[in-house]
Amino acid sequence: METRLEIRDLSKNFGKKQALNRVSLQIEQGMFGLLGPNGAGKTTLMKVITTLTKKSSGEVTLCGIPVEQCAKVRKIIGYLPQEFSMYGNMKAYEALDYLAVLSGMSKKERALKVPEMLEKVNLGDQHKTKVKAMSGGMKRRLGIAQAIIHDPKVIVVDEPTAGLDPEERVRFRNLLCEIAKDRIVILSTHIVGDIEATCENIAVLNQGEILFRGKVSQLLEAVKGKVYMTQVSAMELPVIQEKFLVTGILTSGSSASIKIISEEPPMKDAKPTGPDVEDAYMYLMHQAGGPRA
Repeated sequence: METRLEIRDLSKNFGKKQALNRVSLQIEQGMFGLLGPNGAGKTTLMKVITTLTKKSSGEVTLCGIPVEQCAKVRKIIGYLPQEFSMYGNMKAYEALDYLAVLSGMSKKERALKVPEMLEKVNLGDQHKTKVKAMSGGMKRRLGIAQAIIHDPKVIVVDEPTAGLDPEERVRFRNLLCEIAKDRIVILSTHIVGDIEATCENIAVLNQGEILFRGKVSQLLEAVKGKVYMTQVSAMELPVIQEKFLVTGILTSGSSASIKIISEEPPMKDAKPTGPDVEDAYMYLMHQAGGPRA
């Protein structure tokens, strides 16, 4: 079975509101980043892929299986939703075992897989810890354990690092990269840093439409030669932000070091600098008519 997700002209309407408009993507094995602001349609797309929401039109196939064949798709897909919760009084082992029961695993299979998955997500020594006593990062790792316990070909994680502290965020991103070695992992987020740290191939979604699909290096190329650094008075900032796309501000007393994206040098003392993914993302959104930073 070839590990590939294909989406062709996918649209989804909720009444008169169009959440997705003719989205087309082809996703191969490894980490894939889906980037976009809140309300862009990312969660709707994830729910269609995971069979939780029916599409209005278009085609979606996972490893050759049409998304309409829900039972077959659910056997090869794992999902960590944005809001993952469990019974707070359950211990980690009990919670994962219960979720494995719901996925149809036998008692013998669970006896082997539950401890293995807890170790894989670094919760082996926390197997007796109650879910309600876990940190946000621990709960997300438990969520990943339930998503991969049936050894799926495709894993979808929706805004997995939102609200995590920096250390937990890095740990969680590393875990995602590790489990993506032999399967597809789709990371859906509005946090640019998560995409920059983990994904080579990405798509940018805004207002239900794909603005960009390709490699991170291609996204950066679009803003190459358009990023500048300069020093300005802090009092000038409001006027400069009205006039230019400002993607970075570092204030120090009465002055500020700012990063500006502009087709031409924005002012005579501005010096060109290399872009990062956030610069490229903000430029793309601005070109599409999105708000300035």
